[in-house]
Amino acid sequence: HIWQRIPRNTSTMFSSARIAVARAASTRTSYVASRVARRTYAEEAAIPTSISLTFSSPHLSYYDNSSVQQVNVPGMSGEMGILANHVPVLTTLKPGVVSVFETADSKKNYFVSSGTVTINKDSSVQIVAEEAVPVEDLDATAAKAGLDAATSRLNAATDAEKADAEISVEVHAAMLKALGSE
Repeated sequence: HIWQRIPRNTSTMFSSARIAVARAASTRTSYVASRVARRTYAEEAAIPTSISLTFSSPHLSYYDNSSVQQVNVPGMSGEMGILANHVPVLTTLKPGVVSVFETADSKKNYFVSSGTVTINKDSSVQIVAEEAVPVEDLDATAAKAGLDAATSRLNAATDAEKADAEISVEVHAAMLKALGSE
């Protein structure tokens, strides 16, 4: 019968239980502490010091998983500088200049009409532009003529044509700004 197996001296029984619980708690605390210490040191990894950049337009690829130091982009919510270990982001580009710093001392500027930028956790960045050209290839006279033509179209546009004309005005004005001749 079960009552015959229960020890008669309950103080000894409770004392033994307390010792067993204390040993289990001590063992568990040591185990947890050792796991935390090992996990902390084991998961430390080298922090990336550069960005792996892929930058292209439909007609040309400027960078293909190239290592660069920094990229500045004209995001819809404002200008954004991207360094290694940047928080992941997906955003759209507005017309403006994408600056690529291959090293701390060398910078290349590209004009983009629009597009997207994806920043990944592994410090890789993909820029896909609708149109992209090096800023030095832009022609200020052609950009000014394009702005004048787009402004004329905007003033005479119907509601259906207005959106296209507004985009054209924004792109040509951004080109002139990129050339420093606003």
